[in-house]
Amino acid sequence: MSRFSRRTLLGAAAAVGAARVARGQEPVTPAPAAQPQADDTAPVAKAQHTRFAANIEMWWTGLPVEQRIRNAAALGFPAIEFWPWRNKDVPAIAALCKELGLAVAQFTAWGFVPGMNDPKNHEAFLAELRASIATAKELSCDRMVVVGGNDQPGMTQAEMHGHIVEALQRAAPIAEDAGVTLLLEPMNIRVDHPGHCLYGSEPAVKITRAVGSKSVKICWDLYHMQMSEGDLCGHLADGFDQLGYAQVANAPGRNEPGTGEIWYPRVLRQLHELGYRGFVGVECRPLEDELTAARRTAAADVW
Repeated sequence: MSRFSRRTLLGAAAAVGAARVARGQEPVTPAPAAQPQADDTAPVAKAQHTRFAANIEMWWTGLPVEQRIRNAAALGFPAIEFWPWRNKDVPAIAALCKELGLAVAQFTAWGFVPGMNDPKNHEAFLAELRASIATAKELSCDRMVVVGGNDQPGMTQAEMHGHIVEALQRAAPIAEDAGVTLLLEPMNIRVDHPGHCLYGSEPAVKITRAVGSKSVKICWDLYHMQMSEGDLCGHLADGFDQLGYAQVANAPGRNEPGTGEIWYPRVLRQLHELGYRGFVGVECRPLEDELTAARRTAAADVW
């Protein structure tokens, strides 16, 4: 990623202000040109150890997808991530990311409904998986999130988790042949996803170990893990062999690192010391504005 000028940075800040107006918030005024910051020519999201991926579903909301991607590049993010690819202009995203030198770290291939935790949905899951693999190839992306599903009436949690294992065992050879990794994401039921069948790292690790494939791992969202179980560094060490991708947000509020109770310099250091070198998704709501959030995220990577 090349360095960008103060003019580019101010342009990105102006776009951020427009997005805040669209959300009914007060616009953020960029710093006056007469008072430059020491790092005003640096890519502010470029961190010391970690390669962060901006989540374009939660950053710059109200702006077109293309502008969100351009803003991510302007702030120095090396990658982006997003939720379902359906109803998105995938060829345009692929072309723009190539132009800007951005990677697509991951996207969602299978969401909450219909649930993978019900065997009647497994054929549909496998069909959508094949379509998503074609999308991944177009985006030069090798990771896709899959979600277990919400609680199924009449089923115990053990039964639902068993059905997820069955679905992923059927999906694993398809993913292996395609060279992609499926990322099973546990949620939290305390705040964001009440009624979801899979939460916390321990049951997710049990599921992916039962599947036993190099192409089926966990999307380890540290915000969801904090809300579900805590002891982030301990659980990372216990289940690191099953981690396929990491995401960050602080708690409470699901805002950027540096705004809540999680001390991310310690957690990101743990990830690094365990050997993780993949992208880390910044799946959070910027508390004030995106420029400030990018600076706070990069600052959380200093130890």
